[in-house]
Amino acid sequence: MQRLRLTEIFYSLQGETRTVGFPTVFVRLTGCPLRCQFCDTAYAFTGGDWVTIEAILAQVKQYKARYVTVTGGEPLAQKDCITLLKRLCDEGYEVSLETSGALDISSVDPRVVKVMDIKTPGSGEVDKNKWNNIDHISSHDQIKFVICDEADYVWAKEIMHQYDLTSRAEVLFSPSFHQLKAGQLADWILQDQLAVRLQIQLHKYLWGDVPGR
Repeated sequence: MQRLRLTEIFYSLQGETRTVGFPTVFVRLTGCPLRCQFCDTAYAFTGGDWVTIEAILAQVKQYKARYVTVTGGEPLAQKDCITLLKRLCDEGYEVSLETSGALDISSVDPRVVKVMDIKTPGSGEVDKNKWNNIDHISSHDQIKFVICDEADYVWAKEIMHQYDLTSRAEVLFSPSFHQLKAGQLADWILQDQLAVRLQIQLHKYLWGDVPGR
């Protein structure tokens, strides 16, 4: 029987990505091989409970939601996450995966919307980027940069152009919540006329840094 180490399942508004604002069930798996300096879910690095995929599906079904997001930690650090994603798609949900970009995404069900970070120098984990993951990004996926400062912004622009990311997927620029003002990032984007989406973390503006929201 396939099991995953689970930190929590909760129901909230999606705070990020293309479905921002929609009621969503979040399945937060435990564990992550990265230690980004701005991480806001360090409580999911350890602990959690071993739960069967069937039990996870049953909990998700309690909420009458169209959208399900599998997040972490780093969900793909657990190999059976691939099965969970497929099963959620089979159940008819619109499924998204939040992943760090440090682990192989090639086996993820093509029905899943992959929201993949590219780690900036300011994250402290830029060396963990698995660049060949870009080859497995589809047009319905999203690529996210969390921007800590102007140096990160310049670096992200260069990477975006080097890999022609806007021709592959939607590109999101998100300010690191306590490090860069969203208005400043917006000004840079407009000044440079970038074809990216400014993303703020809606849930933090609504509820602050509250886990499970």
